[in-house]
Amino acid sequence: MSVLVFDLDGTLVSSMDDLTATLNAVLVEEGHKAIAPESVRSMVGHGAKVLLQRGLEANGVTWTEESLQPLYTRFLDYYEAHIADFTRPFPGVIDALEDFRAQGWRLAVCTNKVERLTLPLLQALDMTQHFDAVVGGDTFARPKPDAAPVLGAIERAGGTLEGSVMIGDSVTDIDAARAAGIPVIAVDFGYTPVPVEQLGPDKVISHFDELASAIATVGARA
Repeated sequence: MSVLVFDLDGTLVSSMDDLTATLNAVLVEEGHKAIAPESVRSMVGHGAKVLLQRGLEANGVTWTEESLQPLYTRFLDYYEAHIADFTRPFPGVIDALEDFRAQGWRLAVCTNKVERLTLPLLQALDMTQHFDAVVGGDTFARPKPDAAPVLGAIERAGGTLEGSVMIGDSVTDIDAARAAGIPVIAVDFGYTPVPVEQLGPDKVISHFDELASAIATVGARA
């Protein structure tokens, strides 16, 4: 069976407010300046640790793994406690997931958010039941853009590589799909410093209502 593999932040859910609040809470506590939300949008996509690194760099702070670790721990603790204060699924997401499942698709999440945060977020938003597999940024040895998480999500969902499709919002997702050898559809409302149209996905959509026709366009079937 074919699998629809979804990125999470910026694709399935609008999480920017909670990510920004968490990053700034840690930075301000350290005596640094808060980062404007529009700047944070270009920093996400590679997991919480990279987001924190970029927040420090934006403040002109040189970090080491040793100096970063306690800040990363505080980031995870704060975010876990505020994981769905403002985060919600994008319009049309839940209806689309239900429709695809009814059509016989297997569904999976493949995100660079660590499992410790991914699983509680899906549960908090009552989305867990929609997915046959959930792969986080630490599920495999390397996160996206490596192919392993995408391939692992497909395998764990009980599907086949043939006919499967990646849906994401950034170059990380597009490169991971290419590495895995499957088509990729990009949403244009996600979190990327470069307009997603310029990144070479097979198809771009502006609403989840358009996803079914986009999947048909790339030739995939359940």
